[in-house]
Amino acid sequence: MQMRGWKPLEQKALIFSSPNEQKKSEKKLNVSWIFGIGFTMIIAMCGFLLATLPGLNHIGALACAILLALVYRQVFGYPERLRTGIQFSSKKLLRFAIILYGLKLNMIGIFHQGFPLLLRGAVTIIFSIVVLMILAKWLKADLNLSLLLSVGTGICGAAAIAAVSPIIKAKDEDTAMGVGIIALVGTVFSIIYTLLFPFLPISPIDYGNWVGISLHEIGHVALAAAPAGQDALPNALLAKLARVFLLIPLCFVLMFWMKKKGKIEGDAKFEFPWFLIGFIGMSFVGSYIIGNEFVVSKKHMSDIAVFTSFLLTMSMTGLGLNISLKELRTKAIRPLIAIIITSILLSLLTFFSI
Repeated sequence: MQMRGWKPLEQKALIFSSPNEQKKSEKKLNVSWIFGIGFTMIIAMCGFLLATLPGLNHIGALACAILLALVYRQVFGYPERLRTGIQFSSKKLLRFAIILYGLKLNMIGIFHQGFPLLLRGAVTIIFSIVVLMILAKWLKADLNLSLLLSVGTGICGAAAIAAVSPIIKAKDEDTAMGVGIIALVGTVFSIIYTLLFPFLPISPIDYGNWVGISLHEIGHVALAAAPAGQDALPNALLAKLARVFLLIPLCFVLMFWMKKKGKIEGDAKFEFPWFLIGFIGMSFVGSYIIGNEFVVSKKHMSDIAVFTSFLLTMSMTGLGLNISLKELRTKAIRPLIAIIITSILLSLLTFFSI
């Protein structure tokens, strides 16, 4: 029987361990950290390579990497020895990638277009969140996963899910599942848009606006708008970036909601998502400083964008390793149905509002 106030034997052993044993423990921790990061890097590279293949190029590197991580987890199990590095990739690198993602946000274009552009983006976001959450309750779907999908549908897919998940205290597996679902649904819809365009009674500019205010990821917007020509793509991207801009106020609304609803238990401190400040700062840097071609060339900006995508893919690999197929089967079906119905309704609403 253990007396009150005595520490467990394991803790005593750790406290009274020799300096040599402590050094060995620290060395093992460092090796786990390095090899864990390297492991997520290798899978991310494989995801990028898979995404270059015909058919898989429409899905994207993020979804390919998550699929690879999911298969590895089910076949070989979770690599416990690499946990420290994998968690670093899934949490720290994720926040760094979101900060760099701010470089893609063109503040100048958004401020120039003004209130109407932001209003359309706000309608899309509110509609997506309200409708998908109503459907989720009706279908008795997992509400946390559904909330992530509603934010991803309304704003900017995987990046929005990654930004919001730490605020609402989402589980890693829910974040990874959300990213995978949004990648799948967005890809299918972007291909459908491309096939429909020749038969639609609208101009390329209007088509670009429709694509930008209704599709999920920036990649999906580019995929669907590019076949419509040079007039469609800039309008589509600008409309999409207005929705990305609204990620900032939405995150602060969610923070307020979490506090008001008492989602933070007991005396636990609320962790302010400082990476959002970095996201805002980088968006201004990208728009007003390095966005100038005389300061940084388009090639270098493109390289930064690829690096950002790679970091995001590494972090999603870490999250994908947490997915259990059993939970995927039980949790993902109903949210998937909810996001498909919401996406169809959103496409119809935005098409008739152009």
